[in-house]
Amino acid sequence: MKAGVYHGPGMVVLDDRPVPEISAPTDAIVKILKTTICGTDLHILKGDVPTCAPGRILGHEGVGIVERIGSGVTAFHQGDHVIISCISACGKCEYCRRGMYSHCITGGWILGNEIDGTQAEYVRIPHADTSLYLIPKGADEEALVMLSDILPTGFECGVLNGKVEPGSTVAIVGAGPIGLAALLTAQFYSPAEIIMIDLDENRLQVAKRFGATTTVNAAHGKAAETVMKLTGGRGVDTAIEAVGVPATFITCENIVAPGGTIANIGVHGVKVDLHLERLWSRNITITTRLVDTVTTPMLLKTVQSQRIDPKRLITHRFKLDNIVEAYDIFGRASSTQALKVIIEP
Repeated sequence: MKAGVYHGPGMVVLDDRPVPEISAPTDAIVKILKTTICGTDLHILKGDVPTCAPGRILGHEGVGIVERIGSGVTAFHQGDHVIISCISACGKCEYCRRGMYSHCITGGWILGNEIDGTQAEYVRIPHADTSLYLIPKGADEEALVMLSDILPTGFECGVLNGKVEPGSTVAIVGAGPIGLAALLTAQFYSPAEIIMIDLDENRLQVAKRFGATTTVNAAHGKAAETVMKLTGGRGVDTAIEAVGVPATFITCENIVAPGGTIANIGVHGVKVDLHLERLWSRNITITTRLVDTVTTPMLLKTVQSQRIDPKRLITHRFKLDNIVEAYDIFGRASSTQALKVIIEP
């Protein structure tokens, strides 16, 4: 089968690989219909994720058709159309019982990281009963690719951890796909203001269309100062970091109001300065999280009821044969205006 394979920092190659086999009774083999590239895949290419070794098939998102199941799989059958969760969960270990599926002892974020992932024609899914979601008949499967990772990540790590609530003021630092997912789902809670901060004017215009009340271009180096002026010197109740670089986290430190929350989503590959000399007395909460996908069933219902339309995030479509080009386009988002790309075998 064809697969997009990580060959070391900066290198993705279209390789030929064997079709995966069932290796445990709880496995399923899924034929991929649609997958995508995540910002986390770009972090892998930068060398920020040492657990992902060269030779790994990348990807942890997608929808597909169940091709084969192990003898222990009871919730799915051959021919079922399914959403693949970016998090594999046994459902039985201590962390799974606490709803922390991302820390599952035999799962977590392993697809496209510690085991072969979804940017291929087929993928093996461990713990299939608790790591796949049945797609309702008639659903837009392209839109549902966004439920594999990006929507639950923006919602759980940004909105829920950030304690967004009615009437609050929210700033999202980073208007890439994950920041836009946080923007879409923050509106469930009717905050009074959502300020979107980014260097890319095109992405800020997209954010405005998606519901941001105010946008701030950080290219001038005065984003924090602008936000403080917008909030009358108070700052924001929730600052969501959605990039994963030191400068954006420090921006969050500079704009959070007393009693506020900094909710980190970004994947950080280098150290970030924590300015406790300024924050120690301000009743600030800082949260970190790897998505657990506990909200995926709820988000699926919101998509089905047309309360939210994640398909708006898709800007480009490619065949798997052109996965190297897809990575190039996605990696140069500032010039290509790419948000999410869809890849089909």
